[in-house]
Amino acid sequence: MSEFVVGDTDFLVDGRPVRVLSGALHYFRVHEGQWGHRLAMLRAMGLNCVETYVPWNLHEPRPGVPRDVGAVGRFLDAAQEAGLWAIVRPGPYICAEWENGGLPHWLTGRPGVRVRTRDDGFLGPVERWFSRLLPQIVPRQFDRGGPVVMVQVENEYGSYGSDRVYLRRLAEMLRAGGVSVPLFTSDGAEDHMLTGGCLEGVPATVNFGSHARRAFEVLRRHRPSGPLMCMEFWCGWFDHWGGEHAVRDPSDAAEALREILECGASVNLYMAHGGTSFGGWAGANRGGALHEGALQPDVTSYDYDAPIDEHGRPTEKFWRFRSLLAAHAQGPLPALPPEPASLGSPAAVDLTGWASLPAVLDALGGPETLTPMPPTFEELDVDRGLVRYTVDVPGPRRPYPLSVRGLRDLAVVYVDGVPAGVVTEDEPELEEAVAGPARVELWVESLGRVNYGPRTGEPKGLTGGVLHERQYLHGVRARALRLDAFDAGVEGVPFGVLPGVGAPGLYRGTVSVRGAGDARVRLPGWTRGFVWVNGFALGRYWSVGPQSSLYVPGPLLREGPNDVWVLELEGSAAPPTLSGVGGEA
Repeated sequence: MSEFVVGDTDFLVDGRPVRVLSGALHYFRVHEGQWGHRLAMLRAMGLNCVETYVPWNLHEPRPGVPRDVGAVGRFLDAAQEAGLWAIVRPGPYICAEWENGGLPHWLTGRPGVRVRTRDDGFLGPVERWFSRLLPQIVPRQFDRGGPVVMVQVENEYGSYGSDRVYLRRLAEMLRAGGVSVPLFTSDGAEDHMLTGGCLEGVPATVNFGSHARRAFEVLRRHRPSGPLMCMEFWCGWFDHWGGEHAVRDPSDAAEALREILECGASVNLYMAHGGTSFGGWAGANRGGALHEGALQPDVTSYDYDAPIDEHGRPTEKFWRFRSLLAAHAQGPLPALPPEPASLGSPAAVDLTGWASLPAVLDALGGPETLTPMPPTFEELDVDRGLVRYTVDVPGPRRPYPLSVRGLRDLAVVYVDGVPAGVVTEDEPELEEAVAGPARVELWVESLGRVNYGPRTGEPKGLTGGVLHERQYLHGVRARALRLDAFDAGVEGVPFGVLPGVGAPGLYRGTVSVRGAGDARVRLPGWTRGFVWVNGFALGRYWSVGPQSSLYVPGPLLREGPNDVWVLELEGSAAPPTLSGVGGEA
């Protein structure tokens, strides 16, 4: 049986040195009907391997309730069918610009649990999760005739902590669960990151976007022998809501890749194809050098300025990379697969019904709670979605400032049923003072949990309290609307006629399609919310940009009428439109 092992200076297959030329492609960011096409694009670029993370929170949204863990195995089978090896990075933490770095909200929100450490309150659930996940990976390892050649221990741990006992326990869990191919770690190419994230007896890899020789020199100080590999060659970057669209010059990226190859190193392009953070699963970062600053929520698109764009099309970067990688291929590279079909002609969505946010909450929301202080999203068991908090201002009293302490992340405020403004973590006070008596509603939305740095796992919602002048307002009613409540459909929502002017709420409509194929939903004049097409959650839209439309995978659409739901949280304008994939994202 063939073996993939780690030698003194190279990776070896049956004793023969090989170079791993890998590309990151996350199965959970690509519609399953398009896996084959995207994997064929990797092969056509000159890669021999695909790398993917596994997001724990996607597959275990509630403790002990697994959801489609088999997708991991199906993707690995698809990789093998495409003629690719596979690298699996099972976490439990993955970063990946993904909600909470892949960690379940029900675990990070549990009082006393010290995540990403040896704490048994954390490792116990990890072990149970691995017992469900590893049966998808172990039978598909290279030494058993499958595609999996390497499995990662944690992820960039040196950027977070220094608990070597924790790393060792994870490695032991993976081995005990049947992982026999080489394990590895990956960290930034800095001494403090490598000393925190390396594990004795486990090969180390480094992550960077340029200056390969310098990065590998740092790695060699910590690992004098063993294969050289850049596990994340950052050939592009991701975007934040309200920020600029990130673009890396293709010639600059190609020269950086050339330097890696000239060093004789293996490489994993991060990302080869980014895809889309469907379903509101995009995470968030914290600004500042130490990642303790302002919240920076990630956009829905994970195009990443990758060589294969969000729609699966080759870019200039693709052709430059293909030219470099062809020199390291055994024989001519395969031709590109046919480009996916694009929607035949633009079409407007015919909006046919509307329900107010309170009506949607009554139909799809959870039970209402009454507590002295506001509960967090975690206490209400909310991963993605929003919570309506209601509190009374006693009276009579004169107007005073109303502010929210510990708000994460954004709240639309109503006073006695009238819109009063939007408050955020950075601007937590209403512009107008509030007199009493009054009833205050705060519709609070999580914009994505932090996926990197020391504030990973921080709670969402009202984590402090509501203040009227300096006085806390007690007796808070809270009711949650999880995004996955829409998975079962919206038949129970009491839709009525459309409002005379754009208003927050759930809009229902249809769009008639001719020539089904990849498309984009554009929502000019809409403010912020979520879109579903035929029951599939595309993700968040937001007028602050830089993303101006949402990608619709072709397999979601059917000829004739298609259902569209739009959950608008502030206010809307013209009906959305569906168009082909050309133009601005």
